[in-house]
Amino acid sequence: MFVALRLMGLVFVAACGLFGQSRHCTATGDIETVPFKSAVFTGPRSLRVLLPDGYRLPENRDHHYPVLYMNDGQNLFDVCTSLYQSGEWQVDEIVRELIASRKIQPILVVGIDNGGRRLRPQEYLPYFDDTLRPVEPEPRGALYPRFLLDEVVPFVENHYRVLPGAQGRVLGGSSYGAGIALFTVMQRPASFEGLLLESPSIYADNYHLLRDAESVLAWPLRVYIGTGTIQEPLEDVRKLEAVLRKAGLRDDRLRVVVQEGAAHSEKWWAQRFPIALQFLFSQK
Repeated sequence: MFVALRLMGLVFVAACGLFGQSRHCTATGDIETVPFKSAVFTGPRSLRVLLPDGYRLPENRDHHYPVLYMNDGQNLFDVCTSLYQSGEWQVDEIVRELIASRKIQPILVVGIDNGGRRLRPQEYLPYFDDTLRPVEPEPRGALYPRFLLDEVVPFVENHYRVLPGAQGRVLGGSSYGAGIALFTVMQRPASFEGLLLESPSIYADNYHLLRDAESVLAWPLRVYIGTGTIQEPLEDVRKLEAVLRKAGLRDDRLRVVVQEGAAHSEKWWAQRFPIALQFLFSQK
């Protein structure tokens, strides 16, 4: 049975005593938190679904929406669920403001939880990363495309009014979450219309992902890549950009944003997120 915890209202504010911190929860809008069990990856997790304002109105009952799938779902909407002290992406506030101002079309956002801090590298690494401490001895990221496209996407398409197939379907993530997003679109060509990569980690196993990318012929219609300049993979982003340019992606299909002085955290990804959304979901 499909059961969702629904958070509605302008701001959902609560003390985070369970987390031993004085932070206040920051989720906004109509967000459904859906417990999700996977046959591919062990461990409890949720899908966090942000519905656009008006989704439940009777006049919109036949409308189907583009959808943005984002890795690290815990870090997208609420500082209380974020796995790290650096905060959250403010995805809910940013998406709602851009839709209200007609800068992007109405979309759903599906935040896909990872298995937790301990399991995250195992789920997001398709190749061995000898720079990680502690090292993950059994990376299982090669299974991620199956988890996403054979489990998560069918569930969403069965329970929410989203456009079917690759039309209007975008995949995104940051750091390891961006690396596994890149891996997924390379392994399952034509499954996504757009790709959003923030501070992508593509160096594992002597840049195996980058070497894979050199032989890819079919890329999503639009690809956004963002990075900062402080302890960020700027050189790696430039290498990936060169591969995509060589594959034929011009400015109408590829947007690369380098933010001076920006570092590797949700704070900076949130600052660039409106640019990514407007490139990938411009109002039609």
